[in-house]
Amino acid sequence: MVAARRRPGRLQLDDTSKAIIEQLQEDGRRAYASIGKAVGLSEAAVRQRVQKLIESGVMQIVAVTDPQQLGLARQLMIGINVDGDVQSVAQQLCAMPELVYVVLTAGSFDLLAEAVVVDDEHLLELVNDRIRKLSGVRRTETFMYLKLSKQSYNWGIA
Repeated sequence: MVAARRRPGRLQLDDTSKAIIEQLQEDGRRAYASIGKAVGLSEAAVRQRVQKLIESGVMQIVAVTDPQQLGLARQLMIGINVDGDVQSVAQQLCAMPELVYVVLTAGSFDLLAEAVVVDDEHLLELVNDRIRKLSGVRRTETFMYLKLSKQSYNWGIA
């Protein structure tokens, strides 16, 4: 029997930490005192737990924007096939500011990269002049978003 693999340094979350995360998923600006009342802790204790959750990489507190309201007219996913070192290509993609999500995958593509760009010319420059020219990139396929039906950041806490 093979033992389950655990990632080193992974923070174990108790029910209180999970409740704090759920409170912040509902409203990332919620006051620590308010969260404390909801989860049964003092404001200081909530502040310490939130800081630990952030420092450990379990969560981030960020402002989520609407790209179209910022003048970024195109959102898309790019499927990328690679010959050679997939992780090296992924690192290079991560340096491109237009790519907001890069993931190594199992399946039809080696990598998926979500992009947000100003217009079609910007998209062409990104894909043709930068992504396709990376060493090891064999093929790309672009999936233009026509309508965003759902975007959620409040997945459950397991």
